[in-house]
Amino acid sequence: MLNIVLVEPEIPMNTGNIARTCAATRSRLHLIKPLGFDISDKAVKRAGLDYWHMVDLHVYENVEDFFARTGARDLWLATAKASKPYTEAEFHDGCFLVFGKETAGLPEPLKAAFPQRCIRIPIREGARCLNLANSVAVLAFEALRQQGFPGLACSAPPARPE
Repeated sequence: MLNIVLVEPEIPMNTGNIARTCAATRSRLHLIKPLGFDISDKAVKRAGLDYWHMVDLHVYENVEDFFARTGARDLWLATAKASKPYTEAEFHDGCFLVFGKETAGLPEPLKAAFPQRCIRIPIREGARCLNLANSVAVLAFEALRQQGFPGLACSAPPARPE
């Protein structure tokens, strides 16, 4: 199973889209506080996130709490400042794809702790970066492709009669 980790996400629509990707791919979603939005049942229902029940959600007080509770070791940190493209990474079952908050990216101490595990999505010179939800989708589907899309339907369902 793939693990998607968002460190201090700020924009609820991004996290909602990422949660939908996690629901569709059977990936776990890990949110590290502080969050820039409310994820209470009431807030989720008001936002119309009808797939939220399909999300395997875990919430942590901070990065230290995340590591203490998960013991995560097979990490890949997505950052625009990395020199290694994501296509050079080998994603294994149970790995953690870690993404930073929209306005600042990943904390420097976290990147410094795992310098060989920092990867980037190649984009054109002068472009700032991709949207967080798009970045998660790119890396998640590459990781799942490398693993043979475990537990996912790779062919179209039978057509329904009209």
